[in-house]
Amino acid sequence: MGKVLAIANQKGGVGKTTTTVNLAASLAATKRKVLLIDLDPQGNATMGSGIDKSQLDNSVYELLTDRCTLAEALCQSEHGGYDLLPANGDLTAAEVELLEFKMKESRLRYALANVRDKYDFILIDCPPSLNMLTINALVAADGVIIPMQCEYYALEGLSALVNTIQRISSVLNPALQIEGLLRTMYDPRNSLTREVSEQLSSHFGERLYQTVIPRNVRLAEAPSYGMPVLMYDKQSRGAVAYLALAGELVRRTRKAAKQAAPVND
Repeated sequence: MGKVLAIANQKGGVGKTTTTVNLAASLAATKRKVLLIDLDPQGNATMGSGIDKSQLDNSVYELLTDRCTLAEALCQSEHGGYDLLPANGDLTAAEVELLEFKMKESRLRYALANVRDKYDFILIDCPPSLNMLTINALVAADGVIIPMQCEYYALEGLSALVNTIQRISSVLNPALQIEGLLRTMYDPRNSLTREVSEQLSSHFGERLYQTVIPRNVRLAEAPSYGMPVLMYDKQSRGAVAYLALAGELVRRTRKAAKQAAPVND
């Protein structure tokens, strides 16, 4: 069964969409079958995958509100080698409409139930807020990847997100856990960056990814061409970093599966 990971942080501008798109492409480059779900009404992950969000016949909005099937909404990323469940501004309306549905927090989970076996990884790009869409992502997910910058205010926002994850785990999704914390836009020359990084390492231990994502011009440029950085400039520091992250995620997943496997006498 595929692993479902929500990439979440209610703070904007920390690299959620950049991470989702480039991790999806990097995992696909290692021959994993990947589905990227754009759950942000801004549709940036959709555009960054080379799909014009203004030309969609169906999207995650129609799926969540029973206007289409998942197969009807799926499309292929233009360059990344992964499947995409796209989004656009229509998704904003889902915030209100979902309130009228029974089991409104579980709509995405049920929609994915029949396709999880078809993918190795399902990555969900969450909106920058703890709203009903984010809750749907967390209820559907096995784990959460939290991208964050190493700055003072990032730690404040992190505690609110951790509390939300714990509440959802206790009430709606007992399997949910923090998969890992990812340091983005990392600049080791900055003393505050190093200080916050040490605090994260002390508090979260092995859940802090060893891979760090550096500030990189190519990472910032790639979305305007509708492609992951791996296809835009595979030699760039950003591309190398996300390939390393994909490798670290695969190794962690393999290790966890091995530990969970029953021991035969």
